Amino acid sequence: MTATALNFSTISQLEQQLLRQKDALQRLFLIDQLAGYYAFTNVTRAKELLAEQTQLLQAQDTPDFLLNYHLNMATIENQLYNYEPAEAHFEAAIELLEERGAAKQLAEAFIDYAGTCMNLDNMEDAYDFLDKATRLLRNFPDDRLVARLTCREGYMYLHYSNYSKAIELLLEADKKIRALPAPIELKDRYFLTLIHSGLGKIYERNDDHEKSVRAYLKVVDMCEAMGMRTRLSWHYLNVGNGYLALSDHKNAESYFRKAIDVADDISQQARAAAYANVGYCYIEKKQYESALELFDLAERLYKEKPEPDFYNFANIESWRGRLYAELGEHARAMTHYESAFKYAHEVEDFRQLSNVAKEISNLYAELGDYKNAYEYQLEHSRMEEQYLEQLEKRKQLELEIKYEAEKKRQEAELLRLQATRLQLKALRAQMNPHFMYNALNSIQHYITSNEISSAAKYLAKFAKLMRQSLDYSDLEIISLEKEISFLEDYLYINEKLRFEGRLKYEITVDDEIEEDILGVPTMIVQPYVENAIEHGLRTREEGCVKVQFSLFDDDTILCVVEDNGIGREKARQLRLQDPRYQNHRSKGTNITEKRLQILHNSKGKGVFVNTIDLKNRRTGESRGTRVEIKIPIVDIQIK
Repeated sequence: MTATALNFSTISQLEQQLLRQKDALQRLFLIDQLAGYYAFTNVTRAKELLAEQTQLLQAQDTPDFLLNYHLNMATIENQLYNYEPAEAHFEAAIELLEERGAAKQLAEAFIDYAGTCMNLDNMEDAYDFLDKATRLLRNFPDDRLVARLTCREGYMYLHYSNYSKAIELLLEADKKIRALPAPIELKDRYFLTLIHSGLGKIYERNDDHEKSVRAYLKVVDMCEAMGMRTRLSWHYLNVGNGYLALSDHKNAESYFRKAIDVADDISQQARAAAYANVGYCYIEKKQYESALELFDLAERLYKEKPEPDFYNFANIESWRGRLYAELGEHARAMTHYESAFKYAHEVEDFRQLSNVAKEISNLYAELGDYKNAYEYQLEHSRMEEQYLEQLEKRKQLELEIKYEAEKKRQEAELLRLQATRLQLKALRAQMNPHFMYNALNSIQHYITSNEISSAAKYLAKFAKLMRQSLDYSDLEIISLEKEISFLEDYLYINEKLRFEGRLKYEITVDDEIEEDILGVPTMIVQPYVENAIEHGLRTREEGCVKVQFSLFDDDTILCVVEDNGIGREKARQLRLQDPRYQNHRSKGTNITEKRLQILHNSKGKGVFVNTIDLKNRRTGESRGTRVEIKIPIVDIQIK
């Protein structure tokens, strides 16, 4: 059971066990379980536990606990709005996962890290991490992670103001999570809160405030039911803002009060906004003295921010101006309106400038100063025009961003589809009919010679090879271990059935390569091995193929296929004489090289296949061919 799948009863039991437990390793295990739960519900307790875990980890070599420590700390720092520390913990966790983790763990970390990147407004990195997660989940499907990925993609479109696509993806994510087997994990419920917060934001921006309130209330209900309180102040504030837009001041004030009273959410920004908005509600109720006190509280909280919050200063000053205007204290009202106008200018908030200019114009008109009233009415019109122009520019920029994002997505998808089509073509071109005919003919010979044991053994080997070829046709990526196993079966059948013992082969893998956890494109080496056999060794009495795998760099495996055959020039001459083999290379290695080109282009590599003619230094005669293939290590880890 994962930490986020625990319930309140289980948590209480684990806390009791922790109180009694003295063994360091057992304490690590209990802390790991509890911290994963508290990261979403009680960050104060989670940090206490993780502080002890830090001490315990210094004396214990336990990479799994260290990994979970970084993932839990990343979640907590993100919940506490500390996005840079969260990023550092995600980077540490991903480094550990890339060394020893499973594909689904890595995909989950990419999905979570993308959320922090969005909070940092680093959308390019967020897109890249979601793309990596997508590629992993394409080969290792997981309904739960696909649902979370869909939610993050919805937020990408929300960021770029593509609301129709954002709604589509968020609703799809909601449907996927609710279709998961019960009970739904706490982390999945956290993603449900993200989904409905995103929907609420879209409805709010489209001025559909009734739907907005309903969406935000769903978030509040889920957070209250599950004890997820670290962002609750913002959720209450969102509900209150929705009610305020609907002129339901009673409900608005109620939720603003809740936003102020939440102790678990440390956001002073949310609390300041709630104080200011309750102050606005008090103006509506003519409780002016209380409103001013709340405006002062809000202003003090806003001033605690490192950078001046001119946007909210302008709001507060504008509301103070309205308050004093209603009290008939025109001089004080004018002072606050002028301050609001100055603050709004600092951030080029033309909508606020337009509104404040109109309020000042009305105030001058009440005072009988029609000249200044007219000047500020003109200023109101100018600011309104600039606001509309600003909106138009923003829409244009959003369209440009949408276009670039969609263009990038389509280019990536096109490359993937091209690679998939070429992969299927390559797989169809492999296992050429000549090889299959000879293998089956040899098996038939064993059967007619009544060598039933040999016939059964080789038929099983041949059937396994055909089954692997069919199975791998549905995959883009396999482990290097499976690629090597396929090559061994292929060469074994060639040795025993086609060449009847006249072919020798050798496959070697450098010790530094962990072939069981490195991913490579499916059946990427076999065409070169087949090419060596068909064109280099087919006419020789005895032949040898050597295949060697080594690390070229952190992202690339170097595979060397070497034969002691007749060489490329003589093979070319024979192909011209034998039409059966004229098209073989174009259907095998040519397609594979196109696959490699697409894969390497996405990683910015240069030359990736190098063919070398091996010659006798003294006589100049050919002694075979060496092909060096640079294979990209694909973003996959298999445990």
